[in-house]
Amino acid sequence: MGAMFVMAARRLGYRVAVWDPDPDAPAHTIAHRSFSRPFTDCDALKQFGSVVSAVTYEWENIPVSVVEALEQSVPVRPGSAILRVLQNRLDHKSFLAEHGFPVSPFLALSHPKELTNTAAAIGFPCLCKAATAGYDGKGQWRLSSASEAASLQERLSQSASSNDRWIIEQFLGFTKEVSVLVVRAANGDRRVYPVAENVHEAGILRTTLVPAAIEPVIAERAQAIAIAAVEALNDVGVFCVELFVMPDNALVINEIAPRPHNSGHYTLDACTVSQFEQQVRALCGLPLGEARLLSPAAMINLIGEDLPRVHSEEALIPLLGVPGSKLHIYGKKSVRPGRKMGHVTFLAEQAGRALNHVVSLQQSLSGVKQS
Repeated sequence: MGAMFVMAARRLGYRVAVWDPDPDAPAHTIAHRSFSRPFTDCDALKQFGSVVSAVTYEWENIPVSVVEALEQSVPVRPGSAILRVLQNRLDHKSFLAEHGFPVSPFLALSHPKELTNTAAAIGFPCLCKAATAGYDGKGQWRLSSASEAASLQERLSQSASSNDRWIIEQFLGFTKEVSVLVVRAANGDRRVYPVAENVHEAGILRTTLVPAAIEPVIAERAQAIAIAAVEALNDVGVFCVELFVMPDNALVINEIAPRPHNSGHYTLDACTVSQFEQQVRALCGLPLGEARLLSPAAMINLIGEDLPRVHSEEALIPLLGVPGSKLHIYGKKSVRPGRKMGHVTFLAEQAGRALNHVVSLQQSLSGVKQS
């Protein structure tokens, strides 16, 4: 996502400095200035701060101390106060609950020895999540019984540090997962994108459909809740609000990402202004762009070995021959299981037709795996 931001910023005439400790991060190859030292490197912090006029991020697990230091001299959007809240799942959920937003019942867990009792208090099935870090399903466990909780309790007791914290959440039997991108400018202006419908596999986003296949009244409520949540945060930038649609059509907020989101990648091809250009505009004080959907779209992530399979001649030529297909390869050097290597977006006059293309590609990838 850093590379996508850099491309959007360069298109608008900006010079971009990228700080990513991973020297192979794709954004390094297209940035004007590149810093690949650890976030704990004080010299790198000083050098980076001396060459930038404004700062944003595409990952919420960066140290808050880095953002706080940069804020002393340049605008950082969103700011450290919001980052501190949203990067800790306990603070995150508590903030939403205290502001009256619908969230799943949850309890804090400060020591692994309390896990079994805490899980029982919430009720099975439930989810145990690390309060900080964790991404794409990592640091998260679904617990269906007391015996599973006891097993996890033993594992965490052997590996946890004294600073580790967890959150135990009630598992919700939702019917759909949806998300809403909300962009907020420094002057309070905002843009809201259509509701996207998401499907995850093993905790990793697999497909996104826009507009979501839900009733218009539910979509309107999802957007209204997302807007209200971002207004409560009262900061500047691109925010993705993830929600669950329950069997009775109630909506529950899962979490908020203070950055562009994988489920918003469709905006690169299907909207007048992408989420990444909106991030540039919000950061630099430019007028926000339209969030208009030009075409229904469906996206599928290329994960791990999907990339070489899609890039093979027998798969690539038919894929690019599909009307409305848009292939995005991220340029990551190493292919690893569970790593997002790219995505394909299909545009079509009807959302169902776009989704059919995604399903066909997904089935072809599965077929290759089984052979």
